Amino acid sequence: MRPIEYLKPVSNAPEGLEGLFERHHDMIFRTAYRTTASIVDAEDVLQTVFVRLAGRKGKWDLSPNPGAYLYRAAINASLDLLRGRGRFLSVPLDTEVASLAGGLGTNPETEHAKRELQSRIRQSVSELGPRAAEIVVLKYFEGHDNREIAKLIGTSQMVVGVTLHRARTRLRKDMGKFLEEQL
Repeated sequence: MRPIEYLKPVSNAPEGLEGLFERHHDMIFRTAYRTTASIVDAEDVLQTVFVRLAGRKGKWDLSPNPGAYLYRAAINASLDLLRGRGRFLSVPLDTEVASLAGGLGTNPETEHAKRELQSRIRQSVSELGPRAAEIVVLKYFEGHDNREIAKLIGTSQMVVGVTLHRARTRLRKDMGKFLEEQL
């Protein structure tokens, strides 16, 4: 008896939505999870990215680099999700927390203060403009350098550097106000 032909695995599937999903869903999920710190939100972002592509009914061109396009789409969808819900980003900017917190200990009161400060930083990041928030996420959440960020978003390293400088200045100002309110 011959096997049914439509059940055979296809080794070279066409570059359709299914192929994109198979190759990139892990990366999109990980990126969304690092940005939202929530498995449920990361799954929502993964779904959102591909539903948006499916809504275009095959009228999309992700060349020359589909991975880079989907990576940015994951970051933007994550930020849209957080902004839409009025939630805070759930991944701390470790370097900023360390410089602002200045050696907080591990007692419960100190841990609470540290979590509160991290939440405030996440809130401030979520209030940045879309482009600045994307660049901050790429730099501090994803660990890319300025050159990589510039290539990913199609701009110059100088624009990335200036945007990061302004974003850090705004974050420090927001943190200063927050710390003054705590005293």
